[in-house]
Amino acid sequence: MTTAAPSAPTTDTDAATVLTEIDVEARIATVTLNRPDKRNALSLALMTELIGVLREIGTRRDISVVILAGAGPAFSAGHDLGEMTGRSVEDYREIFDRCCELMETIQAIPQPVIAQVQGIATAAGCQLAATCDLVVAEEGARFGTPGVKIGLFCSTPMVAITRVIGQKRAMQMLLTGVPVDAPTAADWGLVNEVVPAAELESRTRELAAQIASASSVVTGIGKEAFYAQISRDQHSAYEYTKTVMTMNALAADAQEGIGAFLEKRQPSWSDR
Repeated sequence: MTTAAPSAPTTDTDAATVLTEIDVEARIATVTLNRPDKRNALSLALMTELIGVLREIGTRRDISVVILAGAGPAFSAGHDLGEMTGRSVEDYREIFDRCCELMETIQAIPQPVIAQVQGIATAAGCQLAATCDLVVAEEGARFGTPGVKIGLFCSTPMVAITRVIGQKRAMQMLLTGVPVDAPTAADWGLVNEVVPAAELESRTRELAAQIASASSVVTGIGKEAFYAQISRDQHSAYEYTKTVMTMNALAADAQEGIGAFLEKRQPSWSDR
């Protein structure tokens, strides 16, 4: 299939802490954490803005994939510790409520989200990467949960991390605070691919384009079903997913895709 040359992307630079770039023809949105001087620490303002951006993207039928990146040398160093001293219980609850809301939003929107990780992804930044549907990391990237070293155990990050790497490895990261390198993170299942730093952006975009070549309505159905079934017992998961596949089979794009396969031609998606 011939792929048309991508159109010039449009950029929204109004946001102070989050930048959004939409490649309309490629159907890819790149969302960039934009606090490079703070190693993209997740301030309350940044998390609030990012939730809004992701929810808006989630309503769009013309965007198939989201790349989540960080400006500067780091992906994200986690919570902004400048907001974590001398606050009231209500303040802390608001920060952690917003963080959990962000993580749930990433998995709730229909578009797959790919974390493009360079430098460090630590504490809530590691949680952010672990929450994304896929992770591509450069060779020098490191992942860690160092909260135990400063008296603030990474309790919310461990929810996402434990679910992707398992109990023993998660406990090692959480109890020691020692970061793991990108190859180890890949071996443990936290990262999908490790690439040279010079290839990080191009490989992440290549992966996004592979996903965007499918029907966005079908990938949205699949993403929702994946997270809905993963915590169920096997029988309940099968009961749920057979219903999903039945309804999926009725979709216009399912009929088009099956027909195209049988007729040995490329499908023409309608995203319905």
